[in-house]
Amino acid sequence: MYHLGIDVGSVSTDIVMLDENMEIIEKIYLRTKGRPIRAIQQGFNMLKDKYKDEEIKSVGTTGSGRAIAGFLVGADSVKNEITAHAVAALELDKGVRTILEIGGQDSKIIILKDGIVTDFAMNTVCAAGTGSFLDRQAERLEIPIERFGEYALKSKTPVRIAGRCAVFAESDMIHKQQLGYDPSDIIRGLCEALVRNYLNNVGKGKEIESKIFFQGGVAANIGMKEAFERVLNKEVIIPPYYDVMGSIGAAIIGKETLKKKKAKTNFKGFNIADSKVVSESFQCKGCANRCEVVKILENGKEIGCFGDMCGKWTERLVV
Repeated sequence: MYHLGIDVGSVSTDIVMLDENMEIIEKIYLRTKGRPIRAIQQGFNMLKDKYKDEEIKSVGTTGSGRAIAGFLVGADSVKNEITAHAVAALELDKGVRTILEIGGQDSKIIILKDGIVTDFAMNTVCAAGTGSFLDRQAERLEIPIERFGEYALKSKTPVRIAGRCAVFAESDMIHKQQLGYDPSDIIRGLCEALVRNYLNNVGKGKEIESKIFFQGGVAANIGMKEAFERVLNKEVIIPPYYDVMGSIGAAIIGKETLKKKKAKTNFKGFNIADSKVVSESFQCKGCANRCEVVKILENGKEIGCFGDMCGKWTERLVV
């Protein structure tokens, strides 16, 4: 029997399946490409011939696209990324006090005490330090992103890069390249600049205590890990499956939700991969808020709505 977790982000859609011991038996990483429905269907298409619908005992969704994913698959829980990442980290180690999470388009910090989230912050304004920004710089330097950290560790004299925003960081990097600096020194300087930017913005005013987990796709960059450790003067731990911690947390929350309710799953089945699912938006004129409401249609039938502030559209299909 398995528990399904889905994390729909702006850059990637991650799907995991956990067994009853909370061990990962499937891990799927897909590019969202602005089409979350298609990404989920693609993932389910990879799973439908390997597993039976009745083997899925719970489903949880998280991420920026958690609402649309929840309607599409029949989720038992729909939770924010902060909760999902914290739950996944605590499942691995109850002693975690700080979570540094950097994903494709945003970054966040989560502070825990006695297994409870006591504080958090997110940065969704500046892209500096996020996965998409690092991908772009790696492409411009003609260095595989997988080797970015390796280059950083080779540096003897890191160059100081202005990391307060993506535009300044990129222009400063170009300037340093034109001056002939070694790529390793530029990359290490970039890692240090992005860590400074993270700590001065996302981590501003936060008490960062050990144990510290580094989660999200950017944790694959060993140069960023080393830069965090150097600045914080503390060990930074990259957990197993650091890149899918959100979906792991979603799966655990889904399981616990049904356990508390003593209910059966709402999972609609893997055949959703073959359904024709589209989304339509309209402006509700019921009040002055003029909410932009998104309607989800499966094979022409409305299966859910989200985006309204009052719940008028969201709640009308709930049974």
